[in-house]
Amino acid sequence: MIRGGFMTIDEESTQIIAIGDLAKSIGLTTRTLRYWEEVGIIETEERAGGAIRGYSPYFVRRIKFIMKLKDLGLTIREMQELYVAYGEAKETDQMIPRLVAVLDRHTQLVDEKIEKLHSLRKDIVEYRQRMFAKHSASNG
Repeated sequence: MIRGGFMTIDEESTQIIAIGDLAKSIGLTTRTLRYWEEVGIIETEERAGGAIRGYSPYFVRRIKFIMKLKDLGLTIREMQELYVAYGEAKETDQMIPRLVAVLDRHTQLVDEKIEKLHSLRKDIVEYRQRMFAKHSASNG
């Protein structure tokens, strides 16, 4: 089914959405999707006869999941590790512990960055106060 030139993503599993249509519908570039395929974190499906390489609803869901992981700050390497884990298990129950470990690692990194930013903010405020006091003393 096509709506406004785009196949809807929630079609039957036999429907394949072309790379350009998918990219436009989810706000990515075709280059990004091709790169993700090159590095092995997504796959395409090929229609019979090799007519159109594209994405089934299953792979579209995986791409949206990857987009969420990217928003969370996961690296391509971490996504590759999760992809391998998922491929080995073919079930999310094997991937979830690895995902939780990766997210825990990212939470720790974020906490460390917050601590450093808090320290930097404190230093900046103290420096500002010293400069303001020095300026006030010289003009006062």
